[in-house]
Order: sequence, then C-alpha cells, then structure tokens
Amino acid sequence: MNVVTLSQLQFAATGMFHWIFVPLTLGLSIMTAWMETKYVTTGDETWLRMTKFWGKLFLINFALGVVTGITMEFQFGLNWSEYSRFVGDIFGAPLAIEATVAFFLESVFLGVWIFGWNKLSKKVHALSIWLSAIASNVSALVILLANGWMQHPVGYVLRNGRAEMSDFMAVLTNPYGLIKFGHTLMSGYALAGFLVMGVSAWHLLRNNEADFFKRSFKFAATFAFVSSLLVGMTGDFHAVEIAKTQPAKFAAMESVWETRHGVGMNLLMFPDVSHECNSVEMLCVPNALSFLAFHDGNATIKGLKDIPVELRPPVTPTFLSFRLMVGLGTFMILASLAGIILSRKKNFTDYRTFLTIMVCAIPAPYLAQQLGWLVAELGRQPWIVYGVMKTSDAVSKSISTTQVILSLLGFTILYGVLGAIDIYLLVKYAKMGPDKDLTNIINVQGRS
Repeated sequence: MNVVTLSQLQFAATGMFHWIFVPLTLGLSIMTAWMETKYVTTGDETWLRMTKFWGKLFLINFALGVVTGITMEFQFGLNWSEYSRFVGDIFGAPLAIEATVAFFLESVFLGVWIFGWNKLSKKVHALSIWLSAIASNVSALVILLANGWMQHPVGYVLRNGRAEMSDFMAVLTNPYGLIKFGHTLMSGYALAGFLVMGVSAWHLLRNNEADFFKRSFKFAATFAFVSSLLVGMTGDFHAVEIAKTQPAKFAAMESVWETRHGVGMNLLMFPDVSHECNSVEMLCVPNALSFLAFHDGNATIKGLKDIPVELRPPVTPTFLSFRLMVGLGTFMILASLAGIILSRKKNFTDYRTFLTIMVCAIPAPYLAQQLGWLVAELGRQPWIVYGVMKTSDAVSKSISTTQVILSLLGFTILYGVLGAIDIYLLVKYAKMGPDKDLTNIINVQGRS
C-alpha cells in the first residue's frame, strides 16, 4: 500500500472509532436533560433516578469520546498537510468555533451538572444539562458543516493555489451540510433510544426494577421511533441533494450504469445489474429511483458509464453499504414502533422474545451509522474536496510509508484499549442498575 491508501485507512479507522461515541453523546445528553426536566416539573422521584442512571452512562461515553477525537485533528497536519494548506482558510473557522465555543460551553455546563447536584436548585441544575446538550449539538453542527463543505464546496475562491473563503454565510447555510447535520443528528438520537431500550430490556428479562425500566423503555421507544422516522425523512432530502451535487456518488449508491429517464428501483440486485424494470422482476418499482433522486418519476439519472473511470467511486462497497444502511434503518423504525405498542401492555415483560431481540438490536444503529459514513466518504472518492481537490493530492509529501504504518498500529492499539475500557464500564454500570437512595439530593434541592 502507498502513503495515500494507508493515510486513508488511518483516518477512516480513527474517524469511525470516534463516531462510536459521538452519536450516543448527542442522543443521551438530550434524553438525560428531558428526564431531569420531567423530574423538575412533576416531582416524581423515578425521573430523578432515571436521570442519574442514564446520565452516568452518558458521562462514561462522553469522557472516552473526547479522548478519541483529539488524535483526528493531529492527522490533518501530519498525514494531510497539503489538504490543510489548501483549505485551512475555510476549514479552520468551523474547527475554531467547535473548539473555542461549542466544546468549551459543553464542558463547562457539564461540569456544573456533575458537581452541582447538592449545590444548585432543581431548575438551575436542569438548565445546566440542557445548555451542555445544546452545545454538544452545536459542536456537531459546525463539524458537519465543515464536512458538508468538503462534499459540496461553496462560498470560496481559488487564489494562489489555495481555497479562500469569500462568503462565510454561504458555508454556514450550505444545504448539503445542513441536511447532513439533520440526518446525522436524528440517527444519533435513534441510537441513544435503542441503547436505552436494549439495556432496559436486559433488566426486564431478569425482572430487575421492573417499574423503572418499563418507564425507561416506553420513553426510549417513542424517542427512537420519532428519531428513526426523521432519519428516513432527512435521508430522502439528502438523497435528492446527492443526486443534484454528486451524481457519481448517487449512481454508485444505486448501481446505475446507463443514463436513463424514468429509472426504476430493483429492491434485490447486485451492483452490475441493470435498472430496467420488466415483467419477470418481481421486486422492481417502476420510476421509483428517478422519483427518489429528483421527486420526478421521469427525471434523468446519469449513469456510471458516462462518468470517466478515474472519477468513479468504488461501486460495490458504496452500493452494499447503502443497501445495508437502509435495511437497518427500516428495522429500527419497525422495532421501535413495536416497542411503543408492546410497552403499553400490562404484561409487557411476558414478551420475552421481543425483549431479547431488543437487547441484540443495540449494535444495529451503530452499524447503520458506520455504513452511512462509508457511503458518504467512499462515494466521494477520488475527491477529498468534491470536484476541487483529489485525495491523492492532499496527503503530506514528506511522510513515509513506514511512519504511517507505525502510527496506524499505534492508533489501533490505543483505540482498542479505549474501546475495551468503554465497553467494560458501560456494561458494568448498565448491569448495576439505578441508585436506590437519592434522599440527600432531593433534600438539598428541595431547600434551594
């Protein structure tokens, strides 16, 4: 392997590992804030116990997620210095906002929340977790706007061999980045909902704190269902944007080889199969792909054969990743809907097969998100900034193959250890269940 491929593998490995932590942080922060708000408004101590229990898992995930994110920024200077030189004027702004504003506020208010249980009133304490959660979502927004610019560059001019920002508002309002943010944010919420449902199901199967975990499951099922539906809706918007701005990626996602109008969708197919619908194909929806791409059943879709070979993304992994992602997303909608219906039955704990499925379904949204990132980044190739800068031109000129191999091995070992710690701590505290006595907190906050 050459330096470019190795550097891609290294960034992909660290990026995908970091993304294990980010969506759970986004989703659990909002869920925890909502739980504490319910406690403040109703005085129901069960909501306080839920806040403390799920908040503990949120904090474990947040702490390790911060560590895994730091190394990614170093790679811009070490492995991708040509890219950093080319886009530094544009990419530096959202990174600076994320580090100096969003992450700072997120950490400060999270610290207030952690250490303020016995010092703040109920309302002020709940406000601190809301502010931290909002800041974490803003952090995701600016990072995804930066990635959106790489996917669809706007508001810039090329000057002296560099991309320089000419319209900051165009970057902030880039439709590609905003839709990507909405899609990614909702998928993070759905992931958190499935984690809460899975852990709750595990305890319900063992009849541990049945009332507590029934309420947790019911709340998470609604949260996950709404989020999963919104993932599908924003995914539709995203597909339209991709078809418009990245025709090669869309063609690879759906394996469209010939340029046609009124293209149908074959639901079961391989990457080299034609999209022509005929009477023999039982799983083909006429004109569906054209409608999906442009909301027009007769719209023309550009095929891969009309795109130069050197500008085509890798078709098979992009196509299969997209199909698997959509399949998992469909499962998540149906499973969370079933969770809403069944959790309202008095004999909910008797549905042991369903509860077992929900425990096993915890990895499903994680896998769906990783597949989504594969579609986004593999489908963009061979560009690192779409249509402007190729990935092969972005790698550092002075770095050697040996250096990248050694750093890749180092990161793999480090991240493997961090991953093991995260899983161990999450499993340990998830199994322990909620605290039984919160009298001290209730008494102190009651006097505030």
